[in-house]
Amino acid sequence: MKHGQAWLLTLIDVVTLYHMSNLDYQVNYIHPEIKLSCYDGKLFKTEAAFDDHLLVWLISGETKIIQADETLVLEAGNTFLIPRHQLATIINKPKDGLPHKAVAMHLSVDRLRNFYKDKEKSSNRFASRIVRFQQHPLLQSFMTSLIPYFEMQKDFPEDIASLKITEAISILRIIDKEIDKLLANFEEPHKIDLAAFMEKNFMFNMPLAKFGYLTGRSLTTFKRDFSKAFNTTPQRWLTQKRLERAHYQLTEKHQRPVDVCYETGFENLSHFSYAFKKQFGYAPTKLIDPREIAFNNSDLSRTIK
Repeated sequence: MKHGQAWLLTLIDVVTLYHMSNLDYQVNYIHPEIKLSCYDGKLFKTEAAFDDHLLVWLISGETKIIQADETLVLEAGNTFLIPRHQLATIINKPKDGLPHKAVAMHLSVDRLRNFYKDKEKSSNRFASRIVRFQQHPLLQSFMTSLIPYFEMQKDFPEDIASLKITEAISILRIIDKEIDKLLANFEEPHKIDLAAFMEKNFMFNMPLAKFGYLTGRSLTTFKRDFSKAFNTTPQRWLTQKRLERAHYQLTEKHQRPVDVCYETGFENLSHFSYAFKKQFGYAPTKLIDPREIAFNNSDLSRTIK
């Protein structure tokens, strides 16, 4: 199995587990690295720290991407790139009566190495970040050209898939002169300051092994170094930090518990409410203005109907 395919299967597993009982989610692959997804439920969330870059064209709906130091809200018509190893919480939801629908293309390290092997590229690097591209005729026409292929019943030819991925990379280089600094950077995570990294990224609900990899450590070494840095276990520390952040967002930012739950690394609202009450002695709803609770309940009733 190729590296890109293995990563893709991991992503499929994550999405499948989240939507196992939800028939509102559909995904159509024309190739292991090119897919069209459609979701017509209320919202779905996933945690990102992908092994490949992900180029996304949002056809309809809304995507909210929460990073450690920035939150982006992307709307229909936006095209954006999520860099590999970029930690983020991604919340997708329908909007304006239309489902959340998006085309996604995976730009694997292997394909990018092959693309850049005979091309001049900048040796400079910049901090990994999500890139939102300006609307451009080349990019728009390219993304639109993929739609008819999703109607194919037979396997999408590998040579055509390779051509389409190469075309996408070429277009990105035309419309963003700095993109080579990101796409042509093949470095893997190296050992970094664990404490600083965790203080910045604790809100992302990642397996400990992934946190270890992103800090340049094996799982065993990560746990050992974590204990030295914080004098407790990762699980206890993460729960405490997430609850503290949740309390702040409820009291100072006046956010809804359901939003705080998903943005601070908890699996679901019931788990968040239980942990919050155990820590603080009262439910998160106690921190909401009664008028806001009434509004949210009426909004939820309309959604259910």
